[in-house]
Amino acid sequence: MTRALVACLGAGRMGRGIAVAFAYAGHAVRLIDVKARPDAEVAALAEAAIGEVRTTLATLAAVGLFDPADIDAIAARVEVVSAAERAAVLAEAPLVFEGVPEILAVKREVLADASRMASPEAIIASTTSTIMVDDMADAVHRPERFLNAHWLNPAYLVPLVEVSPGRATDPAVTARLTALLEGIGKVPVVCRSSPGFIVPRIQALAMNEAARMVEEGVASAEDIDKAVRVGFGFRFAVLGLLEFIDWGGGDILHHASRYLEGTLGDDRYRAPDIIGRNMAEGRIGLRTGQGFLDYAGLDVDAYRRERLASFVGLLRHLGLSRPPVP
Repeated sequence: MTRALVACLGAGRMGRGIAVAFAYAGHAVRLIDVKARPDAEVAALAEAAIGEVRTTLATLAAVGLFDPADIDAIAARVEVVSAAERAAVLAEAPLVFEGVPEILAVKREVLADASRMASPEAIIASTTSTIMVDDMADAVHRPERFLNAHWLNPAYLVPLVEVSPGRATDPAVTARLTALLEGIGKVPVVCRSSPGFIVPRIQALAMNEAARMVEEGVASAEDIDKAVRVGFGFRFAVLGLLEFIDWGGGDILHHASRYLEGTLGDDRYRAPDIIGRNMAEGRIGLRTGQGFLDYAGLDVDAYRRERLASFVGLLRHLGLSRPPVP
């Protein structure tokens, strides 16, 4: 991947996390202060931002990710620039991330300003976790190069980035951004512009259900979290949710959902129509060769062994594997 200048609109937590990710991969990053402020305040902001970047790098080095001797070189790739200096940086940067607070009017103002200063070829990406791309796109000069890149915190560590194009986004821009993200070791997925994207939408349901079980006295917070770590999280670190449905069979989810809905008296457990349609069409999962995923031509035994080997690796990592009793 060609090393390029990356500009981040805003020098807050998201910008700093993105800066670490790109600087670690060899790129120069400029955190642009979007507010006009006295030089002393700019200097204080720069000191805080670079200090956090260095602290993050020191922590990652301390836990063994890389040699601490490289901290200075990586941190030196990150600079904070004032609002007065933004035009020169934006004219040069082929990749611009917006990371200002989750206020639509603020984002639109910052994007409108920056997009008129940016190179015509530059990709401009918001990092919003809540606002739809199309609610911001008309504020962007040349909206065909605008889309969303939702990083999961901590941005410098979590591999996933949810890339969400809008109605006006050029598909070539989506492809370019995903390639750039892959080039720094991220794992981008493309999703339609929809509230909650993928992970936050699933996550909100799971977190609310965990809180509800505490409220209902189903189990202690400690035991619920233990169950998530060594049960729920353990399985879904290897199998995707839809892959897991196929692994056991969509019929199991169908019947379990009906039981939970009826017993708990709440339609939040109701299975979506696609589960019933898949059953009617014989798309049960691994057993029938098709489910949410297509297993036609797959060596199922080899596939199961590979997944089980991953589970065993996780058991060892968690210190939960044991030798057989003689």
